[in-house]
Amino acid sequence: MQIDVGYFYFVKDDFFHIINDPELMRNKENGIKRPCYFCFKSKENDKIIWFIPVSTKVDKYKKIYENKIQKQIKLGKNPSIDTIVFGYVANTYSTFLIQNMFPVTEDYIESQYIKNKVAITLSNKLQNEIISKANKVLNLYNHGMKNIIFPNIDNILKQLLK
Repeated sequence: MQIDVGYFYFVKDDFFHIINDPELMRNKENGIKRPCYFCFKSKENDKIIWFIPVSTKVDKYKKIYENKIQKQIKLGKNPSIDTIVFGYVANTYSTFLIQNMFPVTEDYIESQYIKNKVAITLSNKLQNEIISKANKVLNLYNHGMKNIIFPNIDNILKQLLK
């Protein structure tokens, strides 16, 4: 399958059975394909594609976002949140959960998100913002800030790259 950066995909159930990480946002039951994931390719390894879950529970994540802002203000910092981004997906205001991103290989990609026979993508501006923040978060993770991403991506990468 051709994987296009900046588009949305669904992950096979097998991935979640093999990668048994309780922090992963798993596929929903009842034949409904959710969540879909925004993807971009790894800079370090061409076999790895990073998947960022997308949620329409905007109010829930706005509260979390605001709490993070208030914490940073209390610490005397200029607030900057890189783990949650808001924007439109197919005319629906949504939340991109960089804090929940995880690596996948092509073997575990089920299908592309198609709506009305059109592959769903984002504006270039929103794509660039998400990828830039995700790379910043990955850099922080790789420099020791392991709690910035909820899934244990070190373990996932080990299992994927065996």
